[in-house]
Amino acid sequence: MNEHDHESATASRRDYLRATGAAAAASVAGLAGCMGGAEAATGTLATRVSDQPGDIGDFESCVVTIAGYWVKPESDEESDATATETESDSESTETPDESDARQYHELESPQEADLVELQGDRSALIGEQELETGTYAFLQLDVTGVEATLADGGDATVDTPGNAPLQFKQSFDIRENTRTQFTADFTPVKRGQSGSYLLKPVAQETTVSYESIEATSTGTANETATSE
Repeated sequence: MNEHDHESATASRRDYLRATGAAAAASVAGLAGCMGGAEAATGTLATRVSDQPGDIGDFESCVVTIAGYWVKPESDEESDATATETESDSESTETPDESDARQYHELESPQEADLVELQGDRSALIGEQELETGTYAFLQLDVTGVEATLADGGDATVDTPGNAPLQFKQSFDIRENTRTQFTADFTPVKRGQSGSYLLKPVAQETTVSYESIEATSTGTANETATSE
């Protein structure tokens, strides 16, 4: 990526985050007003990343930096729509309306994950966060950078679609005294003959599992859901 393209992408992402940050702040303010002084029940969201074969074999390393993530509480209308979603819908990376009620959670520090090292069943924990109990419609990763080296030693340009958050349309629950493990699976895919790559979600490998925090030490089996 040349300097001009890099500056344009950075400016575009800065504008995007400014807009979504304002929307998120308005949403949180509205939620706080509705809740009053009541303390809501919470559960734990543990977010992990993994990689299934796409064109990852082209790379010696593909280090993704993640600064945080967005989640969106699911409305009754969305719950009805989710039941009729197709697999192609689940793989969509389109960004939803910026006026929605998404919530942004910044990690304590940006986390790096080398997708080359996360193939197959391997995954990396990028953070844990307490969230209010309830059902959430999707999770989006805030990917702030990708440093990639091809197997032949050359550099590679790897982006997210539209330089927007990487979206995983897998609904999940946050339950009291429960750790929700959300494993977001994605992989670099080559763009035709351009020589550049896009990070694409792998819907069928993105999973959600639930583990009782109180029962963790007893070896209780996890409940697992997979995007269909």
